[in-house]
Amino acid sequence: MNSCDAQYSTMTEVIRAEIARSPNGTISFRDYMDLCLYHEQLGYYNRETVKVGKEGDFYTSASIGTIMGEVLGACFANMARQYGAEEPLTIVEWGGGTGRMAGLVLDTIAERSPGLYGRLDYRMVEISPYHRKVQLQELARHPNVRHVEPDHSIDEHPRGPVIVFSNELLDAFPVHRIERKEGVLYEWHVCWNDGEGKFDKVLLPLENGGLAASYIVREGIAVREGQVIEANPAAAEWIKRAGERLERGTLVTIDYGDTAEELYAAHRMRGTFMCYRNHQAHDDPFAYPGEQDMTAHVDFTACIRAGEEAGFTEWSLRTQKQFLLDEGVMDMLVSHDGRDPFSPQAKRNRAVRQLLVSDQMSELFKVLVQTKKR
Repeated sequence: MNSCDAQYSTMTEVIRAEIARSPNGTISFRDYMDLCLYHEQLGYYNRETVKVGKEGDFYTSASIGTIMGEVLGACFANMARQYGAEEPLTIVEWGGGTGRMAGLVLDTIAERSPGLYGRLDYRMVEISPYHRKVQLQELARHPNVRHVEPDHSIDEHPRGPVIVFSNELLDAFPVHRIERKEGVLYEWHVCWNDGEGKFDKVLLPLENGGLAASYIVREGIAVREGQVIEANPAAAEWIKRAGERLERGTLVTIDYGDTAEELYAAHRMRGTFMCYRNHQAHDDPFAYPGEQDMTAHVDFTACIRAGEEAGFTEWSLRTQKQFLLDEGVMDMLVSHDGRDPFSPQAKRNRAVRQLLVSDQMSELFKVLVQTKKR
């Protein structure tokens, strides 16, 4: 938080001050979203409030039983065996939220591959002080977990292979919103509407050579007349940076998203941007500044291209459902007599089914696995 921000007690005041400092009385939508989510003290992800689960604003796959964490733990153990039976392994998780997924992954590795657990270094990259505190509490049972800064997440010359992992990270990166109107590309900016006492959008011509314009050209995105799209160059750049630092290892990215062909199709004229608050979904970014989650679907075509540029030689993109099936989730179903719907066995089987079929999560989520072998 800048010292000049200390006088502000709400996110609205912070953003209004940024707008007032701007020469044209606006800030880009990308900067607005960044402030709402990541402002040092008042941003959504840095506020000391529950965000995930029944008492929060949304669910993640880690919220649905223990299945996803168990599958990932087993998957990572299999990857480690392919790299070498006795080599040390580093797992780097970005944006681990409450730490629940990390705990499930580590529990599974400890149970199924105790030798690997003994030589495992589990690193967490988390920018939110609140979530770092929650993670330390959640993971106190695992002494091989430590927090690291982003620039030190991967050693220059690691002793063994590295698995970099994220779950619902890239869909929360701030995005540029671009709209074509009367043949001209505009970028969304944000102003303060005195008359209505709220933030509002302003369309300004897209800056040639800027991040958003360069991204659209590089990815070959054709924006239709009247269409709004989200450009997320930071997601592809994150993939590229991670890949460049990996000498030997795998990048596993789980997120809402799809290929470019689907994301920018004619039936997606309003883009994919959504907000979540108290488990209610809507598309108004100005409703609750700093008090709601904001997301946009990830362009996995751009992520794959960025990975290839970084030296990944193998990749696969699957729906979460297909990934779970490929990794043996059906073997996790357990027999029971069916008389008690609240028994641990019944709850476990419901969790498997929920991950595979409920709310289209299994299809909307994708799992991108990119591998670099020395």
